[in-house]
Amino acid sequence: MEKKILQLLSRLNEVETLLGEPTVFNDAKKYRSLTQEHSYLRELKTVWDEKITAEKQLGENQEMLKAEKDPDFTQVLKEEIALLEARLPQLQVDLEKLLIPPDINDNRATILELRAGTGGDEAALFVGDCVRMYKLFADTKGWQYELLSTTPSDMGGFKEYIFVLSGANVHRFLQYEGGTHRVQRVPATEAQGRVHTSAITVAVLTEPDESEEIQLDEKDLRIDTYRSSGAGGQHVNTTDSAVRITHLPTGVVVYCQDERSQHKNKAKAMRHLQAKLAEVEKQKKSQEIASSRAQQVGSGDRSERIRTYNFSQNRLTDHRINLTKYNLDKIMDGDLEEVVSALVTHYYQEKLKGETV
Repeated sequence: MEKKILQLLSRLNEVETLLGEPTVFNDAKKYRSLTQEHSYLRELKTVWDEKITAEKQLGENQEMLKAEKDPDFTQVLKEEIALLEARLPQLQVDLEKLLIPPDINDNRATILELRAGTGGDEAALFVGDCVRMYKLFADTKGWQYELLSTTPSDMGGFKEYIFVLSGANVHRFLQYEGGTHRVQRVPATEAQGRVHTSAITVAVLTEPDESEEIQLDEKDLRIDTYRSSGAGGQHVNTTDSAVRITHLPTGVVVYCQDERSQHKNKAKAMRHLQAKLAEVEKQKKSQEIASSRAQQVGSGDRSERIRTYNFSQNRLTDHRINLTKYNLDKIMDGDLEEVVSALVTHYYQEKLKGETV
């Protein structure tokens, strides 16, 4: 690991030199890439320097402790040694995370589509629980989120909930959430107290940037308006404000009924459509060029059961990386950092293996 870190840090001076050149602003894309790389390398250097300093200080304190006779100073040294010994493992973990370099898509706005699957009302309730979990996690990361479309369930929760999240490293941490999420718990409506198994699906899309935006021809779109339904208040049901857009060449359908105005609902539906069509194009290209294992890692296939949430055992298991945590209550309250970081690390290592095949 040390060799890898020193190789990366040797690039820092070079990046700072490039950023100091007057012509750097002529290429906005290159400038953005350099500033992102510089920020990453500076953070890596800060943590690496702290680790080196802590190791040196620990060694010095241990040597001083061997020769120290004064009981008061001996106690001070012991306390400092204990603090350093506790700090070093965390610095090691931080460095391991930082060894995964930034990706151009890390900060891309990301759309999550959550849908109730098997399990009826219980699945819809779990969609609501997972929406809350992702929003609480977003709050801890300082991300913003915006509702695109939702279909409430009569018994609570949602049959479907689609929202976009934006902020630093939002796609980096959420890109591997796609798949089937299974929940095992006793439903509130279950009189016998039997554990019920249900499932929801999560799909992950990125909002297209200017270079990826699909040029849509009006004649390829069928736009239907209809009266909104669901628990949205009286105004939702009084006008034909809901919008459903069908992209005829692909059959992709999106809709939005959550805003009061038809115009706003159409705008949100078009954003969703753009993201879904961009994903269709991305998958088509991946299938055409996918020849290496690395290109096929982390596909986020929605048919794959990726995770089980067992409430009676307070256990979360991610089946892809054999990760089991017994703090499901905290995870459902937004403490997802350890889980998603482990996924990022795992798939990066898989990518490296694929590149060496």
